[in-house]
Amino acid sequence: MIVLPVEVTRTSPHAPVSRAPLRTLRRLVAAAAALLLAALLLAAHQARPAPYGDRLTVHARVQHPTELRTHEGTVEAYDPTTGEVRWRHARDGRRPLTVLPARGEAITLWDDGFVTATDGRSVRWHRALPASADWLAGHGGTGVLRPLGRGILAVLTPRRVAAYRTADGDLRWVLPARKGCWFAPERALRRGGALLIAQPCARDAWTAQLVAVDDLGRIAPHRRPLGNEVLGRGPEHLNPQKLVAVAR
Repeated sequence: MIVLPVEVTRTSPHAPVSRAPLRTLRRLVAAAAALLLAALLLAAHQARPAPYGDRLTVHARVQHPTELRTHEGTVEAYDPTTGEVRWRHARDGRRPLTVLPARGEAITLWDDGFVTATDGRSVRWHRALPASADWLAGHGGTGVLRPLGRGILAVLTPRRVAAYRTADGDLRWVLPARKGCWFAPERALRRGGALLIAQPCARDAWTAQLVAVDDLGRIAPHRRPLGNEVLGRGPEHLNPQKLVAVAR
């Protein structure tokens, strides 16, 4: 019998063991934990209510032209030919008072004194009218939203007229009522490029009880005009600052 020499390698019980599988396992556990945390954060974000209670439901691709109406606490845009509803906009616990079409958007006045702009894909901006909810409860939305042209919307309340740029909701100018006087939104009339607003006063002459405004503010001699375009769109600004119109 021939015995061949064989090299035998013995492992010491104290020899170090490779840690590569352990490190891999730890990485997998850490990655799984990170994915779980991200999923929980995403779910919490999606479950968080909209800050103004908005609920926008899109039923069909937004196309133009559309017609607008208020129905059972919602604003609806629908196809005037087929009657198909394209989208609905509601706010939790709120009721739309009036809605105004503006450049393919819906400008809505709500009973809590908020004004919103919706394009059928998102609610683009919100603006709050100071101390107006109680007055709106008795008055409603008659005459409050008034387009001034060139992308400017006037919002009329008894104490002030505020003008917003419809593209982004930027406040452009504010005209306060004279002391002892108030504005009457339901009595405003459009004449050419001007909006004539009744301003009843307890003691003033009738000539002081009517003011005229346009997209640049109160119409008066030697006024300083205001550029209302969004930066990068349209003509260069004459004066990009917001103004408070002088009450006369």
